[in-house]
Amino acid sequence: MAVSSIRLARCLRPRNVAFNVIVNSSVSHTQSFVASMSRFRGSSSEYNLCCFSGGIVSFSALRARNFAKVRDRGLRTEDDHILGDSMDDIEDEQDADIRPQVQERDFTGTAYVPVYVMLPLGVINMNCELVDPEGLRNELKILKSANVDGVMVDCWWGIVEGNAPQVYNWSGYKKLFQIVREHKLKLQVVMSFHKCGGNVGDNVHIPLPEWVTEIGQTNPDIYFTDRKGRRNTECLTWGIDKERVLKGRTAVEAYFDYMRSFRVEFDEFFEGGIISEIEVGLGPCGELRYPSYPAENGWKYPGIGEFQCYDKYLMKSLSKAAEVRGHSFWAKGPDNASSYNSAPHETRFFCDGGDYDSYYGRFFLNWYSRVLIDHGDRVLALANLAFEGTCISAKISGIHWWYKTASHAAELTAGFYNPSNRDGYAPVAAMLSKHGVGLNFTCVEMRTLDQHEDFPEALADPEGLVWQVLNAAWDACIPVASENALPCYDREGYNKILENAKPQHDPDGRHLSAFTYLRLSPVLMERENFTEFERFVKRMHGEAVGEFNLN
Repeated sequence: MAVSSIRLARCLRPRNVAFNVIVNSSVSHTQSFVASMSRFRGSSSEYNLCCFSGGIVSFSALRARNFAKVRDRGLRTEDDHILGDSMDDIEDEQDADIRPQVQERDFTGTAYVPVYVMLPLGVINMNCELVDPEGLRNELKILKSANVDGVMVDCWWGIVEGNAPQVYNWSGYKKLFQIVREHKLKLQVVMSFHKCGGNVGDNVHIPLPEWVTEIGQTNPDIYFTDRKGRRNTECLTWGIDKERVLKGRTAVEAYFDYMRSFRVEFDEFFEGGIISEIEVGLGPCGELRYPSYPAENGWKYPGIGEFQCYDKYLMKSLSKAAEVRGHSFWAKGPDNASSYNSAPHETRFFCDGGDYDSYYGRFFLNWYSRVLIDHGDRVLALANLAFEGTCISAKISGIHWWYKTASHAAELTAGFYNPSNRDGYAPVAAMLSKHGVGLNFTCVEMRTLDQHEDFPEALADPEGLVWQVLNAAWDACIPVASENALPCYDREGYNKILENAKPQHDPDGRHLSAFTYLRLSPVLMERENFTEFERFVKRMHGEAVGEFNLN
């Protein structure tokens, strides 16, 4: 998915990413490494933003030093002689004294969890051509050698139906799918109805279809809009799901026509079992949420974000809901929720005891979250018609900041009505269950302790959020898959993923249905990193590996 490039502040606080470990090295060292990454086809702001959003982010010196050593083995530059090899020796001795052993479970004989790898965002260009077929073949051969089950790829609306309504060009994807089939790998395919790019460091830009943006020039209310009237062009507002504003079609009809065309065009890959799953994009970054924290509007982690309901179509819906309730003066958004980068305690709406829990606040948040659920309901009903007999999933974003406050403000602005006195994910899971759709969730590699060390003011709890969402889905009896929110190359991160994938002592033996690794990159392909990844895949498959520090 367009990995949202900056979704969930994922790139504002990466775990063990090379861009952020060069804390004490020279600027030219950093620049040379970033330049080398930019040459990789399809690299995204997942990596670049980490370096350029407010400078290089610092974090635990121990973790930085440990990972920098791994990076430096394969990424030397002309500036490295300044430090000299003796510094490596000194750090080796220091780390030997202070580095704690990683405690691990033995997953031998546990459930088999398939592992997929996301392909680069730019693997298909704007002309719907496969960019580097031979390079892709080499990469897939390496992935296959590690017994990876398959790959995930975005099918971009802006590429396939970019020039004219209902004129589809699938040529590049056909060639891509054939190569994947040659390597006996499976495919997870994302119906990506959102824009890719526009974030700091992005070198991949895939807009919405040109004919859609032309409509938006004369009718900007087809986009989500914040209180100040700023339009978010990443995806279409859910207010036009049933409005015939797209050259005679509603937004939902346009999505259905696209999905139906894909199903017909790639019938042989469905019938042959190559396409194992379809993930249906439901909002920004392909996730079911409002675009409440857009970097292009100045948002920075851990800001609470803003409500995105001020286009004329959603405001009409709100007015109708207020009239039905008998309080027409409630037909407005909160006027005391502050701005994108506010903290909950700085607002009268989200603070403890704030208006979010007033009669009006509960009405508004119920309506706001209901619009989100209704959108998913409509699109997934049609997805089931288009892809009958195929596994379908929807992605839910992992908004973990401010989770330890009463209001859960960042979740509220994104459309998840999940304050401390209410379960906001059970209704979402119930909607998915209604359609037999699986839930794909993010941030399974994150540790709450790390968040407290790096951003204590954010009161984040990714582990608590993951546990809540997984259990909401399992209680609704739907399959749960997941992916990492940030690039992950270290054993500590992989162990956290494994713990969430296969919960220990679960009386029902529940586990993830699949895991998708974000994403294929030159860093992953480096020897040390790929060896660690290969070990992780074996453990996800329930195979035996050595070198355990058992707990």
